[in-house]
Amino acid sequence: MPRTLEGKLVVAISSRALFDFEEENRVFEETDDRAYMELQLSRLEVPAKPGVAYPLVKKLQAFNTPGNDQVAVVVLSRNDPVSGLRVFRSAQAADLPLERGVFTRGRDPYPYLTSLGANLFLSAREQDVRAALAAGFAAARVYPDSAVAADRHPEEIRIAFDGDAVLFSDEAERIYEQGGLAAFQAHEIERAGVPLPPGPFKPLLEALQRLQTLAPDAPMRLRTALVTARSAPAHERAIRTLMAWNIQVDEAMFLGGLEKADFLREFEPDFFFDDQTGYCDTASRVGPTGHVVSGVRNEEPKG
Repeated sequence: MPRTLEGKLVVAISSRALFDFEEENRVFEETDDRAYMELQLSRLEVPAKPGVAYPLVKKLQAFNTPGNDQVAVVVLSRNDPVSGLRVFRSAQAADLPLERGVFTRGRDPYPYLTSLGANLFLSAREQDVRAALAAGFAAARVYPDSAVAADRHPEEIRIAFDGDAVLFSDEAERIYEQGGLAAFQAHEIERAGVPLPPGPFKPLLEALQRLQTLAPDAPMRLRTALVTARSAPAHERAIRTLMAWNIQVDEAMFLGGLEKADFLREFEPDFFFDDQTGYCDTASRVGPTGHVVSGVRNEEPKG
């Protein structure tokens, strides 16, 4: 019988998100893919340094206990298969269990997310993230230069999510864009008891909650936070939406436009997901950050 990933938390990740291939990527951008391939092959025996998403992946794999594998990590990359050799060699050198990889040599990798049943796609390439989100997958563009402190809270995964356009749809953000803060507040007060439509990361938060339940004996715990620019009275609809979904978060921060990075510095997330580049830019200075390229704030100009 073929093996299956059904029922597992599946993380698809590009090679640049998992390992530090920034120097090699500069060669690719300045020359061509052949020079890049030659460089990767020449460094086949040189393990790559961990990338921005490496600590998150390592911690997620701690939910896999003997006879009860709950997390599958798959490299999904525009790299060529030869460069893929270095990815697997680097994983082996780091004692990172990695069995699967799909390498498309420049072609769009996101169509394979369906075959994988991926819950999350992390990539350093914005267009791949946009395409994955458009196809209905939780996806984020990682900031490769994010500050990383892999040794903090080693027995706990901490993940922070923005609300609108991330956990929730961008319905309310569109009202804000059209009518400003007063219109936004009035809209949210009027609809306080009406759950917001789901955003692209709702399925991931649900999957993480299931993971905690299905692996109660794992040596890793999960802590989640909602970190949003909303403030009272617009906070009520966000809370009631999570209640309607039967989803719990451990912490909720309604910051009313305050700088999120100051609060993330205290929460110390293993990853933070937000749809606004301004918040992502500052958050990346205190921890691993992913830009969710969705919603009205990220619409590409028409024309």
